[in-house]
Amino acid sequence: MKSKIMGYTKEILIFIVLLAIFANIVSFFRSSHISSDSLNINSVSLLGQKTYILSDEKPIMLYFWASWCPICKVQSPNIQTISKEYQVITVAVKSGYDKQIEEYIKKHILDFRVINDFDGSLADKFGISVFPTTLIYDKERDYFYGDVGYTSTLGLWLRMWWVE
Repeated sequence: MKSKIMGYTKEILIFIVLLAIFANIVSFFRSSHISSDSLNINSVSLLGQKTYILSDEKPIMLYFWASWCPICKVQSPNIQTISKEYQVITVAVKSGYDKQIEEYIKKHILDFRVINDFDGSLADKFGISVFPTTLIYDKERDYFYGDVGYTSTLGLWLRMWWVE
């Protein structure tokens, strides 16, 4: 009986490792179209006509998401956690009018900074066509990392800590 449990445990662990490797390969190919240009934005216009001025002393995470994206619903709480400690700007792509996005944010108990990319032009500028996509820039606003798909809170936190 004990050997059966060990056998099943080993198979499950192998499956998880292979799944993680496969997911990273897919993410790598999906992220190949992302712009790796430096970030040349000093301020952004957020929901509610608020202006946010980016700090020159902290790395920046840009998180492109959509209200209609099922993976984004799972990823957004991770971004929420990271946004409490780091400079995070989120971009709601083709997710409706400001009011609709505000209702979505309230319903999912999120309070991170949001830009409404109503027509997807900002996502196009960054070469993003798959959601969610996360971009990280260092303090000098040079591109550091880009990821497509789900990333754990720990993974995001480690990347922000590394670039800090």
